[in-house]
Amino acid sequence: MRNRWLIALSAIGLHISIGSVYAWSVLTKPMMMEMGATLKEVTWVFSIAILFLGLSAGFLGSFVEKIGPRKSGLLATCFFGAGMLGTALAIYLHSLPLLYLFYGCIGGVGLGVGYITPVSTLVKYFPGHRGFATGLAIMGFGFAALLAGPLMQHLSAVYGLVNNFIIMGLSYMVVMAASSLYLKPPVLEVPKHQISQRQHGLTAPEAVKTWQFGALWWIFFVNITCGIGLLAVASPMAQEVVGMEASEAASMVGIIGLLNGAGRIFWSSISDFLGRAVTYALFFAIEILAFGLLAQTNEALMFQALVFLIITCYGGGFSCMPAYLSDLFGTRQLSAIHGRILTAWGMAGLAGPTLIAVFRESTSGYGATLYFFAGCFVLNLLIALLLKARGQSGEDFVILPAPPRVGKNNC
Repeated sequence: MRNRWLIALSAIGLHISIGSVYAWSVLTKPMMMEMGATLKEVTWVFSIAILFLGLSAGFLGSFVEKIGPRKSGLLATCFFGAGMLGTALAIYLHSLPLLYLFYGCIGGVGLGVGYITPVSTLVKYFPGHRGFATGLAIMGFGFAALLAGPLMQHLSAVYGLVNNFIIMGLSYMVVMAASSLYLKPPVLEVPKHQISQRQHGLTAPEAVKTWQFGALWWIFFVNITCGIGLLAVASPMAQEVVGMEASEAASMVGIIGLLNGAGRIFWSSISDFLGRAVTYALFFAIEILAFGLLAQTNEALMFQALVFLIITCYGGGFSCMPAYLSDLFGTRQLSAIHGRILTAWGMAGLAGPTLIAVFRESTSGYGATLYFFAGCFVLNLLIALLLKARGQSGEDFVILPAPPRVGKNNC
């Protein structure tokens, strides 16, 4: 058995490293200048990374469950580190295809494997507070931009983009490797005459066939599409819409990281009391109002307040999802089921930034996209209410009697 608080710290170490992807908008304009690329071309780097996050989490979830958190964490370290160092090479060579390959594809696989690795393990250390446990595991991913945003801007300004990715890549590899080496599932102590069925619930293929899974996939997809679209252009949008300076926008991105992480632990803990369905319905009601108001504001303080409010709900949607999945389908194959639901993140990583970029270029503004996002959350709210009315809870695990022993005397 490991100390469960050190397990939580290890989970945060993994997520705070890979979560640096959320600071991408800080690098958008410097990357455009360095690479001679358009906003759409640079945004595609971020989109591909999130796509491969979702795909790798979906297809490798069962593999991660099989090899255990330590090996899968080290695997994530190798992929993510290679992606960061390869990105430095791509920038040095001014090659967009290499940038897509290293940061998008290779780094994206590291994101997906690293994301699902600690979640299932940590839930098993906090069986009575699943929401709190998943909030702890995923909190670091949201907090990452708080550190990575200002730090990446400083390193890029002082040492250049190439050296920024080398320094950050090596640093993250050290943190991720150390965190992975401590991860270990808990050992359940049961009487010798009993057999412990590790968890009770549906397998991943069984869960995917239910209407509840489809409903959760959709609301997850919409929540991420709208939130990630906002995150991808947070810095340039703040500069264009309300006239913030680049340094002020970078600071705002840092605060976004703080509230993204804080929202994850806050909302997931609240969901242990309100229930997951009610919590999601509350998210969507807030986001309908916030996106509608954001489309109309041109005042910096109000702009930031609305963005921050949206981001807390966005982060909370991530942290509550593993607990919601365990409520509905059990924890028997939670990593695999969680990986399947994360394919919505991959699709949203393409849809969100692309919608923002296309609307921005066709309408010379962000208002139409924000109103569209508000409309999407109306449907999400209805689905969340349906899940509240018709969803079913599952048990965590059961202890089964041992089968009769076969010997010479009872052949």
